[in-house]
Amino acid sequence: MNEIGRIFLVSGIMAAGKSTIAQALAEQFPWSVHLRGDLFRRMIVNGQEAITEDNWPAAEAQIHLRQDIATAVARTYADSGYTVCYQDVIIGADLPRVINRLQPDRYPVHVIVLAPAPDIVLQRDRARIKTGYRDWTPEALDRSLREETPKLGLWLDTSHLSIEATVQTILHRQEDGRITNLV
Repeated sequence: MNEIGRIFLVSGIMAAGKSTIAQALAEQFPWSVHLRGDLFRRMIVNGQEAITEDNWPAAEAQIHLRQDIATAVARTYADSGYTVCYQDVIIGADLPRVINRLQPDRYPVHVIVLAPAPDIVLQRDRARIKTGYRDWTPEALDRSLREETPKLGLWLDTSHLSIEATVQTILHRQEDGRITNLV
């Protein structure tokens, strides 16, 4: 396969459904990759920084490191013709930073922001094996998402959408989420 691939960046707060939606979306394409950004944080054996307000400068440096690694991996797969569904919590000023690292002037980049209501996020988090909300609350992260994150790409309130309905909406509206230039 020698055609350049494309990249779907699936963002949102913890327990917004990013992993589930990125996997289901990737399954729609014949050559696809589900790239989990948090994988690169978990690879750190010693020296992993806690993502807390008290530890923010060190945590932010590691967040940027994981984003830099993930965007390089996404571009590498796209160079080989894969559709990459890259998911991670990318909010605030990090959203345009990551979009630019994905090189939307070179690759088709579709930004999808999952934005269910905080009470729905809390229900989803309680139903998961892992718990994301120890140092943060869904309300605080949601506020950061909605108030500090540039409105780039396709934003979806998935509070009452099934997995299938969310994926179909993304597929039907993918051009609404396409970023064609650096931001």
